[in-house]
Amino acid sequence: MTLTHSRRTTVRPRETSKTRRRLRRPGSYAAYAYVAPFFLIFGAFAVYPWLDTAWVSLHDTRLTTYGHSHYVGFANYRNLFGHTFFWNALKNTFSIGIISTVPQLLMALGIAHLLNTRMRGRTFFRVALLMPYATSLAAATVIFVELFGVDFGLINWILHSGLHLGKIDWQGSKWPSQIAVSTIVTWRWTGYNALIYLAGMQAIDESLYEAAAIDGASRWRQFLHVTIPGLRPTILFTIVVSTIGAAQLFGEPLLYDPIGQPQGGTSGYYQTLGVLMYQQGWTNDRLGLAAATAWTMFVIIVLAVGLNTYLVRRRERRSGISRRPLNVPAAGALEAIR
Repeated sequence: MTLTHSRRTTVRPRETSKTRRRLRRPGSYAAYAYVAPFFLIFGAFAVYPWLDTAWVSLHDTRLTTYGHSHYVGFANYRNLFGHTFFWNALKNTFSIGIISTVPQLLMALGIAHLLNTRMRGRTFFRVALLMPYATSLAAATVIFVELFGVDFGLINWILHSGLHLGKIDWQGSKWPSQIAVSTIVTWRWTGYNALIYLAGMQAIDESLYEAAAIDGASRWRQFLHVTIPGLRPTILFTIVVSTIGAAQLFGEPLLYDPIGQPQGGTSGYYQTLGVLMYQQGWTNDRLGLAAATAWTMFVIIVLAVGLNTYLVRRRERRSGISRRPLNVPAAGALEAIR
């Protein structure tokens, strides 16, 4: 007796265009209606200004004669790169960005590590970290201008009366003025980055710390070999965001000027690219030159972010670390302030 096994096969009919139209339901078009407002707003307030700025950068456009601009090609870019103020603003942007970003991220990492331990009042300190970020930029800058005042500022009073040192001109000297502006940036954004790091730390598996403790690793070695590798995607995220923010620095140096002029001090010691763009467009009535500056800033930001990402990825490949997605755990971000 022979047993035969029959395999049942199902032949799916070929879908024609008429069949596909029949399978569609009227409700499927509702998804496009839900996402349409986002794309309309994004196109009106992001894509169109972006393209319009590119058009303005190729024309001689002024505020007084906005409707009568004429095409000049890349003359605005040649004028920009040949101007000494551009290179001065570029160097100031780079130096202020380094002075403010590196200490800011290091302090944020240390504060997040402390708040990730069991301590009293963790919720209070976590909420307090957001207070500088929620404070008005203008109010914070005015307070720091008073603190760094030459004659009656608290900083110089401590240096002169308490430490018996000389007074420092925090607004008329290059490095002191850049340090003062960087202090404002660091004060505002350290807590924000600390909460991001704290959210990333809470997403690290606790079993890794338990295994490291069993192997005899100290708290410092656990921080170096467990916490830091687990925070690599989050650290890359904060580096990218801080780089973009440093390249677009505008409010702090503009409001820190003692005479309220968009020139970054009397000698342009803390004039950034954002302040220069504002000065070109508003004070000098050169919208085409300001638009060229904006597009140059965009290219610089793309190159800086690409370089940071390349260096981090290259180090990961050399260390044999698998590539992980660049994200910040949303659930951990909510738990960080609870």
